[in-house]
Amino acid sequence: MSQDLDFHPERAEEERRRAEEEQFARRVRREVLRVQSGEAEEDLRADREAEEAEAKARAAEQAQRERRKANPILRLFSGSILVSERLTRNYPYLITIAVMFLINIMVIFWSLHLDMRYSRLEREVQMLREQSIRLEEQRYRMTNHSAVVEELARRGIPIGDPEHPVEIIP
Repeated sequence: MSQDLDFHPERAEEERRRAEEEQFARRVRREVLRVQSGEAEEDLRADREAEEAEAKARAAEQAQRERRKANPILRLFSGSILVSERLTRNYPYLITIAVMFLINIMVIFWSLHLDMRYSRLEREVQMLREQSIRLEEQRYRMTNHSAVVEELARRGIPIGDPEHPVEIIP
């Protein structure tokens, strides 16, 4: 049995290269004919016009993006304002201002708390004053001359004027 293996890799490579060269030669001939007939110039002009239109569209889109970037309200809502170069230089100042605001709020609440405490203590003092006045009135009612005389009479202690006049020592 004889096997007929007629496979030569060099020959297959040669055939492939020859087919590519023929295809390239056909394309070159077609392009030469197009250039001679003027079709290529029309295609080039159409390509240039398409590129110009595309460049204009890109420029318009870029201008619209720049307008959006320049709008501070949109930048504020989107958060892109936080990454702008001008603002990043001011971060230490902004942080200082924020800390000062927080300290201010703390002091305001502290002073409100102290004011409420002062008001409460003032009410308590007022109540104690009123109670003191009532007790003083009760003491006066209980210690006036007639009350003392009555209490002494009830206990059986006689009251009389002193036998010797009271001497005032100068």
